Amino acid sequence: MHPATARDERPVFVTGATGYIGGRLVPRLLAAGCRVRCLARAPKKLADRPWATDPRVEIVAGDLADAATTAAAMRGCGAAFFLVHSMLAAGRVYADQDRSIARTFATAAATAQLSRIVYLGGLGETGAGLSEHLMSRREVEHELAAGPVPVTVFRAAMILGAGSASFEILRYLVERLPMMVTPRWVRTRCQPIGVGSVLHYLVACLQVPATSGQTLDIGGSEVMTYAEIIQCTAAALGLRRRWIVPVPVLTPRLSSLWIHRVTPIHANIARPLAEGLRNEVVCRDDRVRTLLPHETQSIRQCIEAATAGDAAAETRWSDAGVVPGDPDWAGGKVFVDSREIMITAAPAAVFQAVCRLGGGHGWYAADWLWRLRGMLDRLVGGPGLRRGRRDPVHLAHGDALDFWRVTDLVPERRLALHAEMRMPGVATLTFEVVPDPVDPSACRLRQTARFRPRGLAGLVYWYAVLPLHGIVFRGMLRGIRRSAEAVR
Repeated sequence: MHPATARDERPVFVTGATGYIGGRLVPRLLAAGCRVRCLARAPKKLADRPWATDPRVEIVAGDLADAATTAAAMRGCGAAFFLVHSMLAAGRVYADQDRSIARTFATAAATAQLSRIVYLGGLGETGAGLSEHLMSRREVEHELAAGPVPVTVFRAAMILGAGSASFEILRYLVERLPMMVTPRWVRTRCQPIGVGSVLHYLVACLQVPATSGQTLDIGGSEVMTYAEIIQCTAAALGLRRRWIVPVPVLTPRLSSLWIHRVTPIHANIARPLAEGLRNEVVCRDDRVRTLLPHETQSIRQCIEAATAGDAAAETRWSDAGVVPGDPDWAGGKVFVDSREIMITAAPAAVFQAVCRLGGGHGWYAADWLWRLRGMLDRLVGGPGLRRGRRDPVHLAHGDALDFWRVTDLVPERRLALHAEMRMPGVATLTFEVVPDPVDPSACRLRQTARFRPRGLAGLVYWYAVLPLHGIVFRGMLRGIRRSAEAVR
């Protein structure tokens, strides 16, 4: 261990706070006793973060392409985190842009007399053969180090955490494809690392002067091929082993298009990641263990932490749960069908009509479809429609409503139902009554169906029933309107 050093009391400058790593880094820095200044092109994007109102946090507007404004924003800070990088597969245009921004950042850091820059890059062999994605990371390192301010570079491979693009691709492919036809890169070795460990290293290096000016490889406790990681993920998710068939003809472009079809990750994000998979990404030295001692977790432990459903399952160093700022596909894509209708009736009458759903009253429209769905549900062991409802008029929290369950009820405002029928996924149905701000005898009823598919069967199920939504849900809204307006 290194002897204790005096803490730099100046604020830490953070770029990329609206992104995946930066959004998690800020609260970690605060927990470590640091003051933080975030630079964002659109500060409003950070307004809803829990830490945004912390008195130790400053959020300033600025563009990293402008050296003068960036230097002004940095003035008075100590260390700076450079956590911006394009994830779009648009050839050298975006790589050139990243390199230019890094050069500008280094110049601004020198002008503001910062003590050091910290950058999170990517593992991979040096020299020829790197993918464009990893080559761009190397170029950014070079531009940052070309200035007089010392740079601490951390190089990481796949980061395992809910919301990271590489992990979410892995999760979706494993959940949805019992059999995979893959490129040859499935035999490439990789050393993944949990997001909690990445954050630990980023924060801890500020207190260890010996890390300044160093390039450090960081990885988890295991090295596996991508095929082995796929099987490890399947085991962690409670799934059977996946059939993997490597073929030589799948190019990164074809692979990214396939990822785009099977997962919610856009092809432009998937392509640079797919290209990078051909490069072996393992730690080449272990100096980080001496400089920043830390016990990393196994791949399975990281996956289980990333897929944990609640904060209680997180480890002491992990921030793997879904947090504000994660993309909407973090933790699993949720399909949404939302509809609204204006009703000339008081909110109380509308909510009363909503609460009459199900049981002997029916569902206001296409009851034959609901009965058919109930029959099919009973055939596969579900409750079907046989449970009905406790009371023909009133509902209470926890009541069974045919094959739904009441999970939230706010009188005259909101009713939330959770589906208990057998299906390959999780479904909810919510009704919200929004009073008209001008006319107390009118309101808007918002109906939202959400479905989180489980595996490929979940995707097939959603698209199979989607054409029926227009009949069922539109008819339901119209029926509720007729019922509410009839009792005015």
